[in-house]
Amino acid sequence: MGTWWINGELVPGDEASLSITDHGLTVGDGCFETTTIVRGVPFAMRRHLARLRHSLNGLGIDLAMTDEALRDAAQMVADANPEHHVLRFTVTAGPGPLGSGRGDSAASVFIGSSPSRGWPPSAAVVTVPWPRNERGALAGIKSTSYAENVVALAHATARGASEAIFANTIGNLCEGTGTNIFVEYEGRLVTPPLSSGCLAGVTRALVVESIAVEELDVPVEILRTTTEAFLTSSTRDVMPIDRIDDRSMVSGPLTAAAMTAFADLVADSVDP
Repeated sequence: MGTWWINGELVPGDEASLSITDHGLTVGDGCFETTTIVRGVPFAMRRHLARLRHSLNGLGIDLAMTDEALRDAAQMVADANPEHHVLRFTVTAGPGPLGSGRGDSAASVFIGSSPSRGWPPSAAVVTVPWPRNERGALAGIKSTSYAENVVALAHATARGASEAIFANTIGNLCEGTGTNIFVEYEGRLVTPPLSSGCLAGVTRALVVESIAVEELDVPVEILRTTTEAFLTSSTRDVMPIDRIDDRSMVSGPLTAAAMTAFADLVADSVDP
C-alpha cells in the first residue's frame, strides 16, 4: 500500500485511517484527482490543482490548504514511493452526520500512490444504456460519487471491454467512466464539448491544444460509422480504440498524430 499523506502527515498505508463518519465514505461527498508520476514528479500539477479547485467550488467544500502545500504533499508521496507511477488526491467534506447534511468539520485530505495500471496498447469500449446528465449538479465535477461509473464499467467488463461510453440525455456523445473520447467525423477529429456534460480532462485539454481538434456535439450513433477513435485520460494517455461494441476498429492517422503530440509534451515538460 506504500506511504500515504493524510491530513498533514505521512503514514504507512496499513496504518492509514479516516473517521467512519467521513462524508466521503457515507455519502460520496468529495472529489479527487489522479495523475501520473513522470521523472519522479507528479505530472501536470498546475492543471490538476486547477480542476481540483473547480470541483471543490462546485461541491461547496472549503479547503484551507494552498496549492503550494498540496504540491509539497504530493511530492512527499512521490518521493516516499519511488516504485509507484500513479498518484491520487482525494478531498472530502470531512466527518459529518449520517445523511446529506454536512457538519462543521474541516475537510479531509489524503494523497496516495500505486503502481502503473498496466493498460494494454488499445481499448475495446462498449456503449451503455444509461445517460450522463449534462445538467446535473455534478456535471463537470470529478466527484467521489462514482457508483454510476462502477455500474457502467462492470457492464463493459462483462462484455470484454475496458471502458464504457456514455451518451448524454439528449443523445449526444459524452465520455467514458474515466476517459474522454475523440472520434473521426467527416474526416475531422472531434471531441464532445464540455457542455455535453463530460469532464474537462487534463489529457483531453493537452491534445486539444496541440493538434487540430473540433469540440463538437455529435450524436452517439457516430460510434457506428467513425473510421477511428481514441480515449484520453491521465493514466491511459492517448489510447486507440480497437473495438466499439461489436465493431472492430483500426488505429489511423488522427490517432497517431494525437499520440505523437502528447508524447512530445510529456518529453518536454512535467507541468505543461
